[in-house]
Amino acid sequence: MRILLVEDELDLGKAIKRILHQHGYVVDWVEDGTAAWCYLDDNQTEYNLGIFDWLLPGLSGIELLKRLRSHNDNLPVLMLTAKDSIDDRVAGLDAGADDYLVKPFGMRELLARLRALQRRSPNLTPQRLQVGDLVLDYATNQVWNEDQTAAKQEITLTLKEFQLLEYFMRHPHQILTREQLLAQLWEWDTEPVSNVVAAQIRLLRRKLSQQGYEDVIETVYGLGYRFSPENITSQ
Repeated sequence: MRILLVEDELDLGKAIKRILHQHGYVVDWVEDGTAAWCYLDDNQTEYNLGIFDWLLPGLSGIELLKRLRSHNDNLPVLMLTAKDSIDDRVAGLDAGADDYLVKPFGMRELLARLRALQRRSPNLTPQRLQVGDLVLDYATNQVWNEDQTAAKQEITLTLKEFQLLEYFMRHPHQILTREQLLAQLWEWDTEPVSNVVAAQIRLLRRKLSQQGYEDVIETVYGLGYRFSPENITSQ
């Protein structure tokens, strides 16, 4: 799951990004609303959640939110603010915020609010994702074949392997280019090595094939990669 964090307080932004990383989120962090809009307007990057501070350089969090909603974008947004009056809360919710968190707050509450947004938003991540017979469990970072009559053939994945498989499973049969995968699964402020996508896919394929899931991720030469659930087989 990818989050756009818009927060101009450096210490708070670092703390939020760190805790979100620890819980498996991919996070792009920007410090002003104008830059945030550029990220949101980028067609290659698909965000699942937004965390917007109210007071920002450039576009304020409220202005950013209003612009987002004027483009019929239903991205779930959690507003962060020191404004705690009833009128301020109403203004934020009326502008299109899905939830509201008053500073200072604890990171446990932030994570709980994000989980609540996930539960309330049908387009966000459920507890499990299933394509064909292949099931991905968000609580354990494991996958298995749902139709197996014997004990489940569980596969423990690294965080990046898990994120990669999740993205493939969300786009079955679709050819995904290296550039799309980089844009979605690696943050904008990182500089991954040129072969990082191929290397991660090779590692993921190896783990899947060890459990009998052969040819689930196909290479479409000259174009990219495709997840083909009809190729799922169990040992």
